[in-house]
Formats: sequence, structure tokens, C-alpha cells
Amino acid sequence: QVRLVESGGGLVQAGDSLRLSCATSGRTFSSYAMDWFRQAPGKEREFIAAVSWSGRSSYYANSVEGRFTISRDNVKNTVYLEMNSLKSEDTAVYYCAARDKFRRWGVPTNYDYWGQGTQVTVSS
Repeated sequence: QVRLVESGGGLVQAGDSLRLSCATSGRTFSSYAMDWFRQAPGKEREFIAAVSWSGRSSYYANSVEGRFTISRDNVKNTVYLEMNSLKSEDTAVYYCAARDKFRRWGVPTNYDYWGQGTQVTVSS
């Protein structure tokens, strides 16, 4: 069993930055690829960023590439999402999720564990 707990969300203004964290516990963290999703009110859950189990590879949705950076610390068992130049359309609940490292990122059914989410609100 793996437990994921997100933190770092909040209310910010457009153009500001936030850093989300996802702390994990349970089974070996480095065995899993870790990704971030978000879900805005009335919309489907959207993949935004993925990082490989080693941390050497990362992938981003077009909507956040160049503004967001995903990283992980396999000693602290934590994955991060650095968000810069935030826009009002980034407002959503942000979730981290864990998948087997051989499964493809971005497909919600490929994930074994999800966090409870953290709210990010960007005012314009």
C-alpha cells in the first residue's frame, strides 16, 4: 500500500508561483513513476506532468510546459510540482498519483494510488 499526501496549494494572484509537494509512505517509492493531474470544476481530470521512477525523465501537458516543473526526491520519498507564471485557468484541485514504472503516463486507469488533492486558486 502507498499513501500519498499533497500539500502546498493556496490562493495566489496571476503571475505568482507555487510549489506543491506530494509526500509518500508505504511501499518502495522509487518503484513507482509519479505524476500530477488536476481537475477544475465541471471538467475531467487532466494529466499535467509525469516523472520517471529515477527522476531522469519528465513529460508535460502542452498547457503547462515551460511554466511547471516536476521533480522527485527518492530519499525524502516526495514528488514536487513547481508552478510559475500561474494563470486563472490553472485553478483546480491538484492530485499526485503513482503508477507502475512500466505503465504509460497520462492514462488514469494506469494509476494504482491517488492523493486526496490540494486546491490551487489563481485570481486574475
